[in-house]
Amino acid sequence: MRAVAQHIYKKSYYSKAIEWGKLITLTGSAQLLVQITGFLSGILVIRLLPTHEYALYTLANTMLGTMTILADGGISAGVMAQGGKVWQNPQQLGIVINTGLELRRKFAIGSLAIAVPLLLYLLRHHQASWLMAALITASLIPAFLSALSGTLLETALKLRQDIAPLQKNHIQVNLGRLALIGLTMFAFPWAFVAVLAAGVPQIWANLKLRRLSARYADLGQEPDPATRKEILTFVSRILPGSIYYCLSGQLTLWLISSFGTTEAVAQVGAMSRLSLVLVVVRVLFSTLTFPRFARLQQNARLLFSRYVQLQLMVTLLSTMILSVVWLFPSEVLWILGKNYTNLQDEVFLQMTGSCLGLISTISYGLYTSRGWAINPFLSIPLNVLSLVAGAFLFDVASLHGILLFNIFVAFVQVLINTVFSILKISQANPT
Repeated sequence: MRAVAQHIYKKSYYSKAIEWGKLITLTGSAQLLVQITGFLSGILVIRLLPTHEYALYTLANTMLGTMTILADGGISAGVMAQGGKVWQNPQQLGIVINTGLELRRKFAIGSLAIAVPLLLYLLRHHQASWLMAALITASLIPAFLSALSGTLLETALKLRQDIAPLQKNHIQVNLGRLALIGLTMFAFPWAFVAVLAAGVPQIWANLKLRRLSARYADLGQEPDPATRKEILTFVSRILPGSIYYCLSGQLTLWLISSFGTTEAVAQVGAMSRLSLVLVVVRVLFSTLTFPRFARLQQNARLLFSRYVQLQLMVTLLSTMILSVVWLFPSEVLWILGKNYTNLQDEVFLQMTGSCLGLISTISYGLYTSRGWAINPFLSIPLNVLSLVAGAFLFDVASLHGILLFNIFVAFVQVLINTVFSILKISQANPT
């Protein structure tokens, strides 16, 4: 009998290993193609835009990220957490997704009201004409609107782990983006054209995502007040932190755009493009591990084991990436073009901060997928103290100093997210 049990266990172990191998191979190869096309798009923009135009493009992309985070406010994490409870019921899952979409549309109005004036000010501060500033701001709208629904429409596919069509959709949108940028940048090397070309393909992708999601979620359902209350309860706990993180996450660019030169803004933006390799890791985790972590039973031992395994994996991958950048900085910078070849020390610092940010993001994604949120009255003061301490320790007016400042702040966020995750896991049932 014991031999039979061991045989069943081994069979289950190997079948699970094979299943994970297939999922990682499928998602990893698809994401590799996605990131290659995205990387090529970014390099085309870096090489074809003049330095001043690329600085404006960097400011616009930074503001797009801020707008998207403000319009989300934790809604996507709330939808994932609520969806994880009803993922096998198409009607209930449809209610959760549509309720999230309704909330996001309302949050988008506030996000635009805050972000648009700030973007116009920054663009004008860096010598953009009123016409160019208006064109760049208007070009963000397609990408912003598509970002409102894209992540929520992916929820059903992620919870069901129907990865192939999701990855196919990502590949198609990135190929479309590369084609549009390739067709437009040679003739129209302007920042607003690059922003517009990057955003338009996502609109088509969202239409397809809605059809794919309909396999598992009844999107004809009306938003539900009780579900809205559950999501808003989660959002109320996570929104202050989201506002803080959307500001601190882009703090390097905010500071360098306020106290540094336009050339420094372009340099930070160009080096950040190298961090796209980390997006492959982030997407792999958000697609394969966050939904599965959300579905795990409330078992402290199991949750802790999975959490440690995942954090060790992302730390190892980050170490490997940093080793390559440290050993071959000239070769890495060659990709960006001749305007950025003198940034050998800076590129390593930039990637170190990005890797720490990745580790922190994975930890954050894991615990929010469980519906957990740090009390903002605790997390924000701790992070503000790290910002103040960093501002005293480092010269935030120089590129080298701002990158060291970024590493310091990211390290504090890793500590906060890791400690909180372990504390929450320890409160779960021990068996």
